[in-house]
Amino acid sequence: MIVFVTDELPRPGAAGHLALNYEILDWLRAEGRDVTILLTGARLASPLAWLDGMRVDGPGLRRYGRLAWPATLPGLAQATARLGLRALPRRLAQTLRARRNRADAVLGSFASAADLRWCAAAIARLQPEAVLIDTIFRAALLAAPELRQVNNLLITHDLFHRRAEALRLAGYKVRPEGLTRQRETELLARARHITAIQPEEAAILRQMCPGADILTAPMPALPCPPPAGQMRLPGRLVFIGSDTLPNLDGLRWFLSEIWPGLRGQGITLDLIGDCGPALRALPEGVKALGRVAKLAPLLHRAALAIAPLRAGSGLKIKMLDYARHGLVTIATPAALEGFARDDAAPFIPATGAADFAVAILRHIAPPPPPEPALAYVAAHYGRAHTFACLREALISA
Repeated sequence: MIVFVTDELPRPGAAGHLALNYEILDWLRAEGRDVTILLTGARLASPLAWLDGMRVDGPGLRRYGRLAWPATLPGLAQATARLGLRALPRRLAQTLRARRNRADAVLGSFASAADLRWCAAAIARLQPEAVLIDTIFRAALLAAPELRQVNNLLITHDLFHRRAEALRLAGYKVRPEGLTRQRETELLARARHITAIQPEEAAILRQMCPGADILTAPMPALPCPPPAGQMRLPGRLVFIGSDTLPNLDGLRWFLSEIWPGLRGQGITLDLIGDCGPALRALPEGVKALGRVAKLAPLLHRAALAIAPLRAGSGLKIKMLDYARHGLVTIATPAALEGFARDDAAPFIPATGAADFAVAILRHIAPPPPPEPALAYVAAHYGRAHTFACLREALISA
């Protein structure tokens, strides 16, 4: 049996880290492993959550069958507030979150000492063959005596000190404060195995933690080719993103520095996800579609994808979504970090606003064919390939 310690229930089609966690759990189940999720805090998407067959426990939860809810009145109030924020206009919700957090971006929250003690006792009771820890924000659990002889693997998703530094340099206030390379190294130091989401970060982790086994386990991607006869619409760009600060910062830069030069060229832009509603009035030709039930029909009709990100770390999972639907992406260097090197990769780098506009105009008509992007995903991001190292780590003594 495997224990997975996190602070939010994994789910497909959600923010990148939740989607990757879901893929790992789904792969473990496909491998025949029993998995128990230990949830620190009581971060549920709503006051009453459906567990959908997941085995979940935690100090801040109450359960009945497949339903779970916060165990305390403060936890229930926080879950209700999160639900209420999602019902508000995106800009208002974003402003309220920033005021509540006293920061432009919150990279994560450290689990409380009481929650970690509860998890350590639960692990001693369950006696798993391995424990998976979701990010440095729960890494202090590895200091517990109950875990001394237990195989463990820490999933990084990001090098948070790099993301924090990039956002601070761009002028944003970030929490938690004091998240330096040294602090992140201290939090990682007790892990036996550490997974990076991309090779460049794996190399940095080897420098930071020379005594750990460093693995690379990116997000897997299943090719989703367009239906036979599906025509892409010349001139249509697409961007997928939540309302996190790196997405909004990149889109603001794109709309102010690049979009004016594309007007009058028959080009439109669809914004999918919470990023569009979170921005102020959009220019003509740009549509905020919000959350959609199915990505495939929209991505199969687009001519190109864009990734105008100026800050961030980890692996930009949205670009795998583009590629697995056969799309080529015009991307900044920050967006391209960590992808498998291949001369046929479906990414066109653009280092500045002028390069970005030229690349779009050069490649948008006729749209590139889908086959190279689909072949790239199949070659580098199949689940058997991306998670092979996890299998070896989980069986190691």
